[in-house]
Amino acid sequence: MLGLQALFFYIFALIAVGAALMVVFSKNPVHSVLFLITTFVSTAGLFLLTGAEFLALILVVVYVGAVAVLFLFVVMMLDVDFAKLKRGALQYAPFGAIVGVVLLAELIIAVTGNYYEPQLSVATAMPTPPLAEMSNIEALGAVLYTRYILFFQLAGLILFVAMIGAIVLTLRHKEGIRRQSIPAQVARNPATAIEIRKVESGKGI
Repeated sequence: MLGLQALFFYIFALIAVGAALMVVFSKNPVHSVLFLITTFVSTAGLFLLTGAEFLALILVVVYVGAVAVLFLFVVMMLDVDFAKLKRGALQYAPFGAIVGVVLLAELIIAVTGNYYEPQLSVATAMPTPPLAEMSNIEALGAVLYTRYILFFQLAGLILFVAMIGAIVLTLRHKEGIRRQSIPAQVARNPATAIEIRKVESGKGI
């Protein structure tokens, strides 16, 4: 990359790395979500520079427009005591460290896999059709919704279960607040829904 393209690459890269660090180190959860949105937008710019316009579109539309905004609404609307949640976080530090080491080892193996096994990338890679025959989005969609359709559906199911679990774990019921009861509304009849009272003339209820 030379000239203006290299300049934008370094700008987007610095913003993405800085915003990602602020997501972790920011004390305010709302600020963390805003920095997360900044990271997604900067990463989308990097994808555009490399010609992966589909991934850039997915980052902006799906992650920024839906996931990150949902995180922001959940953080701002739910009355979650973050100080109480952080009190017992240190007891999970050893388990988190083990998971981090495993993920780091996987990343190292994925990045340096060609050095130990040069034929690995050739055996696992699929041929890329010419752009004149099929666009980048069409090629990615053909692979995602044909060869890896089961993994795609499984990933959607896992995200759906995780969303329900997050709502259940963070929902707090406050005392003194009337809540909607769907079974009680469905079971209503005229005897329980209507009350006839005789009002004397000139007087209210």
